[in-house]
Amino acid sequence: MKISIGNDHAGPLYKKEIIRLLTLKGHDISNHGTNTEESVDYPDFIHPVAEEVSAQNSDLGIIICGSGNGAAMTANKHRKIRAALCWTNELVSLARQHNNANILSIPARFVSISQALQMVDTFISTDFEGGRHQGRIDKIPCK
Repeated sequence: MKISIGNDHAGPLYKKEIIRLLTLKGHDISNHGTNTEESVDYPDFIHPVAEEVSAQNSDLGIIICGSGNGAAMTANKHRKIRAALCWTNELVSLARQHNNANILSIPARFVSISQALQMVDTFISTDFEGGRHQGRIDKIPCK
C-alpha cells in the first residue's frame, strides 16, 4: 500500500516512528512532512498529502499537527478527502468502518507516540463496511 504522510513542527518524532512502522510492514511511504521542530505552517505540509490521496496516487494519508484540527481542516478542503481527527483506536476504527476515512489526523500534543502507532496500525488494517454507510458518504461532498 502507498501511504502519504505530512506533519508540522509538532510531529517530526511521531512521523519518524510511524514511517518506521509502516516500512517494516512493507508499505511505500511518500513523506511531505518537516523533519524539525522549527515552527512551520501546517498547510504547506498537509496539502500535498491530500492532493496525493485525492488523485489516488496514495491509498491513504496520515497527517500530524499539534491538535490535529488544523491538519484535518486543511485536508478536508480537498475533493474526495475524508480526514478523521482521532485520539483513540475506537475512533480510528469507526472512522474507517463507517466513514471510509482516507486520511488519519493525529493530534501530537494529545496522544503518545505509542498511542499514535496503535492508531496507525488500526487505520491501515480496518476496512470500510460499506452498506448503509455508503449512502451517507455519498452525501458528504458539496455539489
